[in-house]
Amino acid sequence: MLITALALSGLLALGVISLGLVSRFSEQRQQDAVEAVQQARRTGPLALPPIPSPGAEGPECAKLLAELPAELAVDDARVPRRELADPVPPGAVAWGDAEHDPITVRCGLPAPAELTPTSPLVQINGVQWLRITEAGNTSWLAVDRPVYVALTAPENSGSGPVQDLSDRLRALPAKPVFP
Repeated sequence: MLITALALSGLLALGVISLGLVSRFSEQRQQDAVEAVQQARRTGPLALPPIPSPGAEGPECAKLLAELPAELAVDDARVPRRELADPVPPGAVAWGDAEHDPITVRCGLPAPAELTPTSPLVQINGVQWLRITEAGNTSWLAVDRPVYVALTAPENSGSGPVQDLSDRLRALPAKPVFP
């Protein structure tokens, strides 16, 4: 009886140890998979889906895109421009590197459905923005310029990118949000 109890205790201990090792291995594989997806999203040409951008090829977007910086301030870092994958959507620019998720700007968009007379707008450096947060990203839509412009960044990107874009957008004339 004593030998059976000791044998069962030993088997139970081996089972618990094995289960712990399998669990740790499984967690490590999941973490490695998440890191691989994140790394793929942060390197190489960035594929952007096409979206309607009726004003993307107009003079306002051409002027704005020419003024956008080669690097963007994200927290305490300077993040470089990122190559876009073909076909490159008109009016689109991106920044990002191996340490930072992509930040995109799209110019010439149609009026956002979320923009209503009661929408809460935020003024940053003289530009009126509509903020939309969804799925871990924040989109800032400039709503008081001749063209609608969207900056989309991870929620943890800080305010540097929207401040940089606001400074560039001031070169375009302001217009009433609701004429």
